[in-house]
Amino acid sequence: MILQAKNQLTLQEFLNLPLGERDITYELVDGQAIPKMSPKFFHAKLTRVLLNLIEQWCDGKGEVCPEWAVALTRRGRDWMPIPDILYISNERLPANWDEDEACPVPPDLVIEIISLGQTFGQMAAKAKDYLDAKVLRVWVVDSKARSITVFYLDAAPQTYMGEELLTDSLFEGLEFSVEQVFQKAKIPLDAK
Repeated sequence: MILQAKNQLTLQEFLNLPLGERDITYELVDGQAIPKMSPKFFHAKLTRVLLNLIEQWCDGKGEVCPEWAVALTRRGRDWMPIPDILYISNERLPANWDEDEACPVPPDLVIEIISLGQTFGQMAAKAKDYLDAKVLRVWVVDSKARSITVFYLDAAPQTYMGEELLTDSLFEGLEFSVEQVFQKAKIPLDAK
């Protein structure tokens, strides 16, 4: 269900909306409050594994958080997506920042895991929106294809599968294979 407004919601109006029913999380997209897909078991397990991998790597370098809203601009309008995971370095968000608010600046990395009812094409379009909003990297995780596609500001996307190591100069020292992620999450080979 979309929370309809007579006019397009501003960011402040969106932030002032009453809490949703039954713990529904909403994102601000094109002036409307759009419900975020409710994660299922495989999605939650992949989130946990990726969060742990990045958390071990980023100790002292920045913050990694699940489901942290971020205040961005999309096509000239306020946009508040809630990525499955985001990482923000201390260079972009000072280590002493302690406000209980949405992330106020574009993160270094956003990770979106494709949920039931979503397509890779939809997530690729969202990745482009993130990059246009100055997010440095976007990873789209596809449990059906057992892949992670990395979207860059200045290069074509690259898809990692199997035992190929995912490495990135932006995240020096972070290195893993996609298959390691899926095995740690105990996602069956025939996941639907």
